[in-house]
Parts: sequence; C-alpha cells; structure tokens
Amino acid sequence: MNAPHPASIASTTPAVQALVAPPLASRLPNVGTTIFTVMSALAAEKQAVNLGQGFPDFACDPKIVDAVSRAMREGHNQYPPMAGVPALRQAIADKIGNLYGQHYDWNTEITVTAGATQALLTAILASVHPGDEVIVFEPTYDSYVPSIELAGGKPVFITLEAPEFRIPFDKLAAAITPRTRLILFNTPHNPSGTVWHEQDLAKLSEIVAGTDILLISDEVYEHMVYDGKRHESVARHPELARRSFIVSSFGKTYHVTGWKVGFVAAPASLSAEFRKVHQFNVFTVNTPMQVGLTDYMRDPAPYLELSGFYQKKRDLFREGLAGTRFKLLPCEGTYFQCVDYSAISDMSESDFALWLTGEIGVAAIPVSAFYHEPHESGVVRFCFAKKDDTLREALARLAKI
Repeated sequence: MNAPHPASIASTTPAVQALVAPPLASRLPNVGTTIFTVMSALAAEKQAVNLGQGFPDFACDPKIVDAVSRAMREGHNQYPPMAGVPALRQAIADKIGNLYGQHYDWNTEITVTAGATQALLTAILASVHPGDEVIVFEPTYDSYVPSIELAGGKPVFITLEAPEFRIPFDKLAAAITPRTRLILFNTPHNPSGTVWHEQDLAKLSEIVAGTDILLISDEVYEHMVYDGKRHESVARHPELARRSFIVSSFGKTYHVTGWKVGFVAAPASLSAEFRKVHQFNVFTVNTPMQVGLTDYMRDPAPYLELSGFYQKKRDLFREGLAGTRFKLLPCEGTYFQCVDYSAISDMSESDFALWLTGEIGVAAIPVSAFYHEPHESGVVRFCFAKKDDTLREALARLAKI
C-alpha cells in the first residue's frame, strides 16, 4: 500500500485553534520579559560578545563535577532532609564561623536552598505581611521588588546615585516608619560593584537598634572583594546578625550558576519561620549536588582564592577600558564593571545598550533597568566573569568607538 500523500494528511487534520483562557488578574502586572533575556537574545542574534548577563563562559573545576557524579553513583539520589544534607549544613556553619566569627547551629540555623533567588523569595514570604514596608536600595537586583509584591508588602525605595552608589544613611533613617518590617540589601552590590564597609554596618546597626526591623543581607558575591579589603558580612556584627537572614550562593562561588544551590543563615526563630515556607515552596534541594558540594568544601582554597582570581580579570578589563572613551566607575567587588558613556553618546541607557550590542558587537546591561521608574545616569554594566580571550575580544571592539 502506498503511503498517504502529505496533502491528504493535511486535509484531514483539524485546524489548531488557540486556547482562550478565563481572565486572570496578574499578581505582577508590571513585570515583563527581563532585560537580561532581551539582551542575551540580541547578543546571540548579532553574534555579540555577551558581557551582559552575569555568568561565566568558562568551566568549573572538574573536581566538583567528579564529586557530584560520585555522589550519584553512590546512590545519593533520593530526597534529603528538608533543611538540607546535614554534613553540608555543618560545612556551611563551620565556614561562616571561621570567616566571620559568628557560630550558627547547623541544625537549626542553616538551610540549603534552590539558589539565592529562592532563598530571597522565601525569606520575604516568611517575614512580610500585607501592608508591611520593605526598604530596598536602587539600583536593585530584579527579583527583590516582585518578591515583596507577591508577599503583599510595599517596597520603599532609596536611590543610590552614580558614580559612587554609596548608602545615604540620612535618607535610610528618615524612611523608617512603624510599618517598616524589613531592610533588604546586597553587598557586594549588583549592579554597581560597590561594597558596604565596616562603618556602613555600624550606621545600619544604630538605625535599627531598639526596633523589631529584620534584615535580608544578600551576600552572593561575598568572595569577590578586591584590593585587599575584606567582605563585611552582617555575620561579623552580632546586633545585625540576630535580626538577619544572610543569603549566599554556591553558583557564584564555584562557577556553577546553573546548579542553583544556595543557603540561608539565620537565628533559630527566624529559620523556623523560613523553613515553614521553604517546605511548601521547594521542599528541599537536589541531593547529589549537596553531597558533592560537601565533599568539595573540604578544601577552602577555591573560595579563599576567588577574589584574587577575579581581581586579575577586573584589572585586565579595567586596563583595557582605560584606553577607550568610557569612564570607569569604582569596582570594589562582584564581577561587574560599570562605565559612564556620556563622552560617547547622549542616548538613553537602554538605547545605548541596544546600539552597543547591535552595532559594536558587545552586550551590556543598562543600569536604568535596575530602578522601578525611569532613572538615567549614563551608565551601563559589563560582566567580566569571562575567559581572558573573551574580554580581550570585547575590549578590541570597544576600542573602536
């Protein structure tokens, strides 16, 4: 029997009709496609060097992959405890104690999370009730405000101004009201690359003293602080630590952003509330990666040497940019370098980033994308967590401007 002709198949196949869903009022009506998705797609289309989205283009240490593979082969493939593999929580608590002097109980005060973004959302949902105010500093990482809104909270914005992006503590103190439930901040700071200093945390401690205000300290770039400075974790400051959820990420530290494994350190009473949400949010985090990370953490060198590793890349990138028309802004931490392009163009930041990607072949992120309403500083952000050859290619293209 002859096979049916394609046309005969088409003629008997019913037309596909789009499904029409019932109306749904959006919980996040102001959220669309993120700038990271837009710029990465454009970079791929234009074959641009992608210095926009913050992830490495180089491989992680093969030893950590071997550790996870070994964990799988040894049968660590079923649910772990809700709060995380005990040995990993012990390793995290030991690391925090050794680095910052705050000794958390691994069993009641450390929780392994599905990345930092889940940790942030869970901490906010556990802390914020409808109508509560949450102070955030902008430019602010893009998940903060949607998470606050999902909890029914009200974001209260304090603007950090280029080029220094320092905290205006007078404005912070003035923003405190009886409805303030939480202050959410990020050090080292994405996108600006600034870090909080010891005196900054001392001022914060003075402001929150005598209140019940909680803190979320997003410290995912804790091991990327440069020029001999130390990371000022809130774990170093007992008055702050007692009211804080500290969030960090193995993805940033070990060059495995796609693994989405992080952790939260918080006092037992805060951790208990955090885990109430966590157990119904993700319940727990994949077992073999937790076991593999536990094994890999036995050697502290990868995180102790990370600042030096990235400082070399920062210095390479800054030295190259110094010969261009861009003006370098300070970069004390993270793997992001912000630049002022006002000597090149008077375009808006979004338009300049689109032009830079499409015409010059280097993708960047407009810093204006990190504000809740239009705010132009003439600044874009590059990511230097890339191979040296990638950075050199980008610099060669930028030098032509």
